[in-house]
Amino acid sequence: MGVLETQRLTMRGFKPEDWEDLHDYLSREEVVRYEPYGVFDEEASKAEALRRSTDHAFWAVCLKESGKMIGNLYFQQQEPQAFQTWELGYVFGSGFQGQGYATEACLRLLEYAFSDLQIRRVTAHCDPRNHPSWQLLERLQLRREGHLLQTGYFKNDIEGHPLYHDTYAYGLLGSEWLSIQQAASDKQQA
Repeated sequence: MGVLETQRLTMRGFKPEDWEDLHDYLSREEVVRYEPYGVFDEEASKAEALRRSTDHAFWAVCLKESGKMIGNLYFQQQEPQAFQTWELGYVFGSGFQGQGYATEACLRLLEYAFSDLQIRRVTAHCDPRNHPSWQLLERLQLRREGHLLQTGYFKNDIEGHPLYHDTYAYGLLGSEWLSIQQAASDKQQA
């Protein structure tokens, strides 16, 4: 895993000392509401930062100016590897949402994935109730490929019964990404 940069952001691997910034956002219910885990306490944040420091699927997203980690990206090759499909995910602190940081970070990661790694396909999934998440995916030019009913559950109700949720499935091919980038470049030159 290398380092990716944008105008405002640096994306890099996790470090164990990232636990405090990780805790800043994973300890908030409004941030983890649609995630497959609950609110983190300090010990869980320390353990998770340590785990992610050896897991190359997680990218820490940091402000270039201060170095503060404001969120993270998840980018993992799916099985079977012969399909050359990678899954994209993201979580950003509530104080850093709605400012274009997620769009900026994801666009840079997609550029790296399709141009440098030359992967074939990216997928993403989100809860339909999480409007900002699916709106982000559509801004990134991923195509909604399906609305999957009660695909799974992450959490239980007060009586211990599963809370099933629907999922929107999104995808984008490398060939589509390259066409989109070429069209944008042609438009700028015109």
